[in-house]
Amino acid sequence: MAGHSKFKNIQHRKGAQDKKRAAAFSKLSREITVAAKLGIPDPALNARLRAAVVTARAGGLPKENIERAINKASATDTDNYEEVRYEGYGPGGVAPIVETLTDNRNRTATNVRTAFAKNGGNLGASGGVSHGFERLGLISYPAKAGDPDKLFEAALDAGADDVQSSEDGHEIWTAIEGMHDVARALEKAIGEAQGIKLAWKPGTMVSVGEADAGQLLRLIDALEDDDDVQTVWGNYDVPDEVMDKL
Repeated sequence: MAGHSKFKNIQHRKGAQDKKRAAAFSKLSREITVAAKLGIPDPALNARLRAAVVTARAGGLPKENIERAINKASATDTDNYEEVRYEGYGPGGVAPIVETLTDNRNRTATNVRTAFAKNGGNLGASGGVSHGFERLGLISYPAKAGDPDKLFEAALDAGADDVQSSEDGHEIWTAIEGMHDVARALEKAIGEAQGIKLAWKPGTMVSVGEADAGQLLRLIDALEDDDDVQTVWGNYDVPDEVMDKL
């Protein structure tokens, strides 16, 4: 399990699928509303909104929910959300970055701090962790989109910087300023992406052993279960043999 935003093997461990689905839809809708409010409420003219809609569709958010989230940006009584990033340290010396959208900084800070404290970690100062990461664009495709060689060639032709493929899918990394141009080129070549977003790519990975892996997974679960948390990134890698024992 690598430290990115998708934790499929964690998700399979958790129950209450309907509750998780509703929470995921809420987070996708919130990102759409914020993106529409910060720019023009038209995906064709707003790159962040377009990326949010693509990711929402791939996540199963119904069309009417997407339209409602966009329209909500124009409502006078809508909540005002701000983006707040938290950086900290977890079990085994790993370094999570937690991205949130919140209408109450105090609540979110308390919840994030508590999640770290209860699961073998602690919050750090802003910038204390992110200096070990690179801010890039991330375009995701499912494994069924094609074999690694096909994806690599398509991504290279589209102007991407790097491609990482596994049995879970393909992650295509780009410079921030070129992310949407690469995404459009890839859509023409292999179809619509599963996700398009800004991401934190770690410079080095930390291999997490069995002694710390369980507590790390509980930390990630606690963070991702919080309504204000949009994405958790990290520099951790849990080997398959360790995951199999948990």
